Amino acid sequence: MSLATTYRDAFRGLNRPTHLLSLVIFINRCGTMAIPFMSIYVTERLHRSLADAGLIITLFGIGAIVGSLFGGYLTGKFGFRMVQIMTAALSGLLFIGFGLVHNFWVLCALCTGASLFAEAFRPANYAAIATYAAEGTITRANALNRLATNIGFGIGSSLGGILAAFNYQWLFWGEGASYLLGSALIIVLLPRVTPAAITPVPAAGSPLKTASSIKQPSIFGDTVFIRFLLLATVYTTCFFLLFRLVPVYWQQDWHLGESTIGVLMGLNGVVVASFELVLVRYFEKHKPNVAACIAAGVTLTAIGYLLLILPGSFPLISGASCVLLITAGEMLAMPFIGSFVLQRAKEHSVGKYSGAYAFSWSIARIAGPALGSIIVERYSFTMLWIVLIATCLACAVFFYRFDRNNSTRVLTPAS
Repeated sequence: MSLATTYRDAFRGLNRPTHLLSLVIFINRCGTMAIPFMSIYVTERLHRSLADAGLIITLFGIGAIVGSLFGGYLTGKFGFRMVQIMTAALSGLLFIGFGLVHNFWVLCALCTGASLFAEAFRPANYAAIATYAAEGTITRANALNRLATNIGFGIGSSLGGILAAFNYQWLFWGEGASYLLGSALIIVLLPRVTPAAITPVPAAGSPLKTASSIKQPSIFGDTVFIRFLLLATVYTTCFFLLFRLVPVYWQQDWHLGESTIGVLMGLNGVVVASFELVLVRYFEKHKPNVAACIAAGVTLTAIGYLLLILPGSFPLISGASCVLLITAGEMLAMPFIGSFVLQRAKEHSVGKYSGAYAFSWSIARIAGPALGSIIVERYSFTMLWIVLIATCLACAVFFYRFDRNNSTRVLTPAS
């Protein structure tokens, strides 16, 4: 079966609003230009310390945490459509402001605000996926959104490197313009609906379904889920540094240019978009050991960071190999981790379980850059890579042993 046929079969039967929503998230993710270069911008263009660069990225993570909670509240109060429109527009305007301001502390405030509104978009977008998807297609609708997200990220990172090589102001304006365009597309393309007004219809092409009003229990009583989420948070923290501090290392120690770094960063999104769905369908057929697959993925991440210590005489090849290994690890681990979250949740508490998982990603965005910057400032990049390698290997062992009590016995990869 060809790759094109695989993708066509996977997404056949999805309704028009679902496809339009994936277009919106693709445009939105194409705006992921500035963050991979934020540390370089602060250290090389503003001539601030690496600790200041870490502060900027940490504030971005704090804004993301507040935004994820704020976005969920606003979505419940005003509906996902209005929240998506407003948060995308406001984050776009704030990123455009980045190109006009050079005072470090004003940039800190702008970064926090831009991150808050950009992250507040996500809960509303998740609600939109669940609402627009026809009955029985929500998993594939999520897969289509992830595909659009990764393609958008790949294009945005590569384009961001090109823009940064010319002028960082263009980089920030490009990100802002992408968010504003996404906001406009929601107004023009997506229908006005409210979850409470939608009657579920079981047919594959039917319109949209209602949101559950069942009271959701606390997730803290599920100790298996909490332990699994802690491991996932540790892994995600290590994984995120590929996009936060690795570009600074390439620029400072390997002397790679912004455009080259952008292409290397974009390689992650392109590979995930091209091959993850094929892997998922393979997993569906062969039912591999879930814990072993997650452990293997985390181990590949450790090997990827190992290549940063051993660049040899060809830093470009080592950099590409690092990205490919960490990306391969992501494709092995993330589908199973996501499946665990969905399958562990009872039908009436999917929102809380998914929200807890999103919250763990926000924590990773803060912990990784903050702790990583401290290690680099006090010791070196080499010490940071050693810590990441050791942490990933330990995390892989715990993931592998997690199956001892059959905690993951019901897992199947997300399709």
